[in-house]
Amino acid sequence: MKKLIIITIGIGMLAACNSNPHGELVGVQDRPEFYPSEPYGMVYIPQGSYNMGNADQDVPYSMVSPTKTVSVPAFWMDQTEITNNEYRQFVYWVRDSILRYRLGEDGLVEGYEFDDAANKEDPTFFEEYVALNYPDSMQRRLNWEPYLEWENDRYPSIEYTEIIQSMYLPPEEMFMGRRMIDARQLNYAYFFINKQKAAKKNNRVIFDYKDEDQDGQYFSYRDYIKETKEISDRSSFFEGGVINIYPDTLSWIHDFTYSYNDPMHDKYFWHPSYDDYPVVGVNWRQARAFCNWRTKFRNDYLQDEGEPIEQEFRLPTEAEWEYAARGGQDLMTYPWGGPYAMNSSGCYLGNFKPLRGNVTADGGFYPVKVTAYSPNDFNLYNMAGNVSEWTNTAFEAASYYYVSDISPNFEYNAYESDDETLKRKVIRGGSWKDVAYFMQVSTRDYEYQDTAKCYIGFRTVQSFMGRDIKDF
Repeated sequence: MKKLIIITIGIGMLAACNSNPHGELVGVQDRPEFYPSEPYGMVYIPQGSYNMGNADQDVPYSMVSPTKTVSVPAFWMDQTEITNNEYRQFVYWVRDSILRYRLGEDGLVEGYEFDDAANKEDPTFFEEYVALNYPDSMQRRLNWEPYLEWENDRYPSIEYTEIIQSMYLPPEEMFMGRRMIDARQLNYAYFFINKQKAAKKNNRVIFDYKDEDQDGQYFSYRDYIKETKEISDRSSFFEGGVINIYPDTLSWIHDFTYSYNDPMHDKYFWHPSYDDYPVVGVNWRQARAFCNWRTKFRNDYLQDEGEPIEQEFRLPTEAEWEYAARGGQDLMTYPWGGPYAMNSSGCYLGNFKPLRGNVTADGGFYPVKVTAYSPNDFNLYNMAGNVSEWTNTAFEAASYYYVSDISPNFEYNAYESDDETLKRKVIRGGSWKDVAYFMQVSTRDYEYQDTAKCYIGFRTVQSFMGRDIKDF
């Protein structure tokens, strides 16, 4: 046994010191090391199994939410709902990218040209090759280096002034002379790989090389590669779209009839006093666009730093959301573990509509700060009340009966679908205007994906790369 150990160690040292593996299976050497970093504002949710579904005496509702044991892998989750200020970072990025595109288009303003091979003093061979052979590819990048001047008395040139003025409301639409960015122009172009489409059997190519075909003729491997490439071109799975990402602030008015909520429309999203409050008026598609942008924003930075990219940010599945809301506890009603909406001192534990409509009894009226009230055992705030939260899962009353018990989710195409069922997205957690029933961890509700409500927000998740954080 000792001899075997010595030989094994010797081979390992030889492989480490010499690129020649000497015929041994040693794996690819000099691979980058990876240690998971905690995404800012997120908490780690360990893998686990739990009884998903109804846990009380609501017999009719158990048909929609039957108890089912499911398992979910580890993931990161936002500790709080996405705030107005966090979403505003997305809005500002879209605003700045539109302006940079207009400044760099056709070289209209010197110094703001696109960051591609044509404008570099010493481009790499690869950059020149792509620019010459694939001019319409997705390799073109905005130039984020030059400073953007937003003070109208400091605009550097006439050309700059004309382009930046196109971002604002025209004079006839200004109210009392106030210059405002035209929110109708804040459109985000997103791209993604349609993995559901790619996974279809008729889109997968199985390579089965033979020297000759059935007729005894020699088979051309080069022709085979050419033929299969035509039907398995990866770019056929690239999809995308354009969506306006500005929140619907008018939701404060059109969500309630015969109600005076105008002050919230006027100030809630943009005023600094509401920076740490949950963003609302964002529909499901806009929430998905935010996830797409957050992924790009993070991975662009990692690539520039020469670091491995990370998993995408996304909306949680319904199963992940309920698992996180339970905080590691099973067979309970609310995220704090008890069957009641108040503690032993008589204080309410969430922002909802208690009693017979006394919305101020819990200390709130409209949404409150995202860190209000105590977190659950996973250290997540407001998994019950404040605002309901979008999930990635489509709502179907019977889905619990047939979805997998391994990381279950019910969806087809996450971005586009003509199926009315799939346009209904599950929302969880209840909100400031809901009764306590909707704050229960097992209660299911839905809204259509293109609707924006003043009581629905969201938080994002990121799949953990590995089994458990303790392995690192």
